[in-house]
Amino acid sequence: MAIVNRGFVGRRDRDAARLPPGQYRTFDFPVLSAEPTPTVTLENWTLAVQSSRHRVHKWNWAQFQELPHEDIVTDIHCVTRWSKFETRWRGVSFDTILAELPWAADDFVMAHCHGGYTTNVALADLVGGRGWIADSYDGEPLAAEHGGPARLLVPHLYFWKSAKWVCRLRFMSTDTPGFWESNGYHMHGDPWTEQRYS
Repeated sequence: MAIVNRGFVGRRDRDAARLPPGQYRTFDFPVLSAEPTPTVTLENWTLAVQSSRHRVHKWNWAQFQELPHEDIVTDIHCVTRWSKFETRWRGVSFDTILAELPWAADDFVMAHCHGGYTTNVALADLVGGRGWIADSYDGEPLAAEHGGPARLLVPHLYFWKSAKWVCRLRFMSTDTPGFWESNGYHMHGDPWTEQRYS
């Protein structure tokens, strides 16, 4: 006679429902990068936000730390098929960033990073509590191999959109491909509809 532990089965079923198609759960935090890990000191770090008309608003590290921070607990999904549940971040929401800007934003953003990496994200995927600039992970300053000092965090999209080592966010009136998008990845990157490739 088989013994069924309904609590265990229920948990497994809930976990399976959290996995987008084609993904598997990992308990590690794999490190994948298109470029070598850059060394960015806090003294030299800045975040620049640029309008499509070349107006720029900047924060240094101390100024960025003064912005309201939020704690974020979220699942993340990599295009290479791993997913990690309940990751814990702290960062500044994109809504807060927008509120600090002295000019109106366009519909698309290109994230530029130390090392030359870029990725495009629609503004609609960043606002309304959907995107952050994260500067800590699991209660510690964000490690360089995971994008520290700060990275873009857009957890509802494949993780290549959560650009590591972010240093500039450039608004655009039209959607333009970034690094991986120019090399065949999908322009949007929704894990639930498997938007892996264009």
